[in-house]
Amino acid sequence: MTKCDICGQEVQKTFLDKILGTIIKDEKGKKHEICNSCQSKLKTSKEILKNVK
Repeated sequence: MTKCDICGQEVQKTFLDKILGTIIKDEKGKKHEICNSCQSKLKTSKEILKNVK
C-alpha cells in the first residue's frame, strides 16, 4: 500500500501493479509518489515538490 506524499490518500494501482499518478524525484534523488488528483491540481513538478510533506 502506497500513499500520496501530498494528501496522504492511498495511490490506486492498475491490475499490472502500476500506479495511477506519477513518481517525482527531488534534488536529493528521493522518489515521491503522487496520486492522480494531486497531479491534476498541481501542473508543474516544481509546484508538486513545494507541496510534498
